[in-house]
Amino acid sequence: MPLSRSAVQELYTTKIDRYSAFINAFHSPQGIQALLRRSNLLRRGLRVLDAGCGFGMVTFAFLEALRCRTFDYKSIDAFDLTPAMLGRFQETLEARGLTGVSLRQADVLALETLPASWTHYDLILSASMLEYLPKQSLPLALVGLRARLASDGHILVVITKKAPETKILIEWWWQAERYTKTELVRAFAEAGFRNPVFHRFPWRYFWLNRASYVIEAQR
Repeated sequence: MPLSRSAVQELYTTKIDRYSAFINAFHSPQGIQALLRRSNLLRRGLRVLDAGCGFGMVTFAFLEALRCRTFDYKSIDAFDLTPAMLGRFQETLEARGLTGVSLRQADVLALETLPASWTHYDLILSASMLEYLPKQSLPLALVGLRARLASDGHILVVITKKAPETKILIEWWWQAERYTKTELVRAFAEAGFRNPVFHRFPWRYFWLNRASYVIEAQR
């Protein structure tokens, strides 16, 4: 049974430091950075949305990948359900002196609460957020994100795979859903995406492929 929105907020408020230690133990930030560096998604002047940003793991991985390619970005917007996560994200941005990143509290199933200007994105990134929706709501969430893409925009989703390891590490510990490849292909198709591509983390982060699917799709 998926957690309620308030239960998700409580989980990631009370266990924010535990979650940070958890993702760092598995080198998830470095894995996502390596994934992005190897992709064809990076270029100059991107408008980016980090959907379910947490405390910024994906945004900071993206920024480091851009730096390694000597690219700059136009703007980054990011939203999350949990104020405590957004607060930690903002603190890190300020500590690093980073600008051009705007944060908002929002639910992926209620994106109408976001500013009207938050649309026409070249790239939407989302990791470890969509698992907290009821499975029947995943296509609806993807529809909402797809509507925010530019006509040639891409979305990159990292989402938990249904595997023995994730039964304990994700479903039990973090009370989130897990998906089969068939379920994800169906959800993306229902949302209007055609021919989603499944990627893998680079070999040096091979263990992340045991736990997660990486799906790229174009509007």
